[in-house]
Amino acid sequence: MARTQGSHSDITGPKVRDAALRLFARHGFAAVSMRQIAGEVGVQAGALYNYTPDKQSLLFSLLKGHMDDLLAAWAAEPTAGDPVESLARFTRFHIRFNIERPEAIFISYMELRNLAPENFAVIEKQRRAYEDELEAILRAGVAQGCFEVPDPKIATLAVIAMLTGVNTWYRAGGRLSLDEVQQIYWDMVRRAVGA
Repeated sequence: MARTQGSHSDITGPKVRDAALRLFARHGFAAVSMRQIAGEVGVQAGALYNYTPDKQSLLFSLLKGHMDDLLAAWAAEPTAGDPVESLARFTRFHIRFNIERPEAIFISYMELRNLAPENFAVIEKQRRAYEDELEAILRAGVAQGCFEVPDPKIATLAVIAMLTGVNTWYRAGGRLSLDEVQQIYWDMVRRAVGA
């Protein structure tokens, strides 16, 4: 793809992504134009096409980048020996990772519907891979008698929804520290799975 002479793709490219993330989170994908993104970055609208073929590709790139980062970060976490410790580690990891990325989390849930079917399939596969990590922990806990979960798949979805919900209300400097929130949520998750 041709680049505008004098531009800096290593600087402008990330600015385009950051601007799109902010605007999509604030106004919604459908309401944001490429011209608005260009204005936020400080370039001409036509210059955006040096960095992305279209708005759909930009949304897909943001959602896929978030999932790539999430899966890589989880894979880098140290492994735990038993299902209870693994579940505690997953609980804390999920809250800690997502709380630092409120806009990415927001569009990851709210803008899935705006993905083209082929892009949706890619993101859905990544989400399933992440859910499978938690489901494997729950299944191992059930098999070892650590957890009482009648349906690990439903429990997986419920736990992830509960943990992601922290992003809707938590604010740094509020009544509870992030460590306290993680502990409270771990206690709730532990009780929810009968550990």
